[in-house]
Amino acid sequence: MSERATTAAMLAIGDELLSGRTKDKNIGHLAEVLTLAGIDLKEVRIVGDETEMIAEALNALRARYDFVFTSGGIGPTHDDITADAVGAAFGLPVDEHPEAVALLSAHYARREMPFTPARRRMTRTPQGASLIENKVSAAPGFRVENVFVMAGVPSVFQAMMAEVLPLLPAGEPLKSASVVSHAGEGDIGDALTAIARAHENVVIGSYPRFDGERFSTEILVRSRDEAALNAAVEAVRAMLAALDPR
Repeated sequence: MSERATTAAMLAIGDELLSGRTKDKNIGHLAEVLTLAGIDLKEVRIVGDETEMIAEALNALRARYDFVFTSGGIGPTHDDITADAVGAAFGLPVDEHPEAVALLSAHYARREMPFTPARRRMTRTPQGASLIENKVSAAPGFRVENVFVMAGVPSVFQAMMAEVLPLLPAGEPLKSASVVSHAGEGDIGDALTAIARAHENVVIGSYPRFDGERFSTEILVRSRDEAALNAAVEAVRAMLAALDPR
């Protein structure tokens, strides 16, 4: 883990997420595919449909992480303001993207549906943006520098991520191993802290469990260095054996 891992953040956008009307499914999917790609998802924020809040959060995240992925707010209705907020964050004008206009015009013509002003809203991007293909419902996402702007509908978000992943630098995926302890976190906390300090190339987490009868603790060890991972796991097992030599 001596080389710096590629980092990412997510910005989930929508009043419906904050009100509880919609239960987010995109955070988990993004976390899974980025982990497999060897990219560390470090932060997730959820903001409502307010241009200033979206732009402020986006500027903070894009300055801190290598990539930012957004979901939501690029549909045809008046409250779909993500394109304008991204434009505000980058200081770029927002207008219809010619490729998006041609794409959606042909899409609705094939379906014998009118290309209404509401549908044309989905062609708007900040100036200079590149498009992200949408194989589910045609309306594209877009990219500006290190920010990927995608739909909130889970099936569309997942399809767009499939298009985005090949564009990202491949990293070394985190390897992991777990050890289950029947001791509580309070019993192993000090010893586990000492192990974590002694093994700098690993990340160690402890997660309490209760099966209805008794408590236990799952100790999860993660590293991109297999030798470091194995050494830390052995240290954890030795620590647990010393606490309960049976």
